[in-house]
Amino acid sequence: MFGDKKNKLKDSERSLISETVSIEGTINSSGAIDIAGLVKGPVISKQIIVRETGSITGSIDGDHIEVHGHMDGKISGGDVVIGSTGTVKGDIEFSNNLKTENGADIDGYIKKTNVAKSKLSADFLFSKSKDKEEKKHKENGGSEANLNKDSEVLA
Repeated sequence: MFGDKKNKLKDSERSLISETVSIEGTINSSGAIDIAGLVKGPVISKQIIVRETGSITGSIDGDHIEVHGHMDGKISGGDVVIGSTGTVKGDIEFSNNLKTENGADIDGYIKKTNVAKSKLSADFLFSKSKDKEEKKHKENGGSEANLNKDSEVLA
């Protein structure tokens, strides 16, 4: 019934975090994400659009990124657009194109890189080995120096 057919997720599917939604933690998607609500944590996706009502506190990594709302953190992408209503407090790193519309507010450094370094991999959505390694490392009293400041481990 539920597990009989193995349907693969299509990269063209869009996810929406609506205005009434607040999320704390890492968001990964192999498709596209529209953010109209509040996100606290890193967002990794092929395409990310922060709508006018959207707000992200954390890093963004994607192939195509548009910010029309509020962004507080680092942006890393191939094509980056900061709309006229967009506010960015953090550094912007892009490999292909950067477009800023009239009225865009940017407080940070802008850097063009030669190579796009996407954190997306073919099966990152269902990879559990990394989570297990981080958990085991913490349980053994290891240092958290290998995690970035936006990382959060929930037990």
